[in-house]
Amino acid sequence: MMFPLARNVLSCLRIRSIQQLRARQSHAKHSPDFHDKHGNTVLARGTIFCIIAWLFTTTKIGIEWNLSPVGRVTPKEWNDE
Repeated sequence: MMFPLARNVLSCLRIRSIQQLRARQSHAKHSPDFHDKHGNTVLARGTIFCIIAWLFTTTKIGIEWNLSPVGRVTPKEWNDE
């Protein structure tokens, strides 16, 4: 078990290091990278591509989605053989 004084010193050191790290990051110049420049465009194009691909797939491959068989299915005649 740690002594309360040692625990307080360690927590203060952690807080100071976090504060120093934040101060360094806020003063650093942030140059835009690929994601900053093109991120939203790539995301939008990918979303549009997926939507179009799913629409094409669901409309062109001929799947009938949950259609009722009522009125289409006729019973076969009974054979006693």
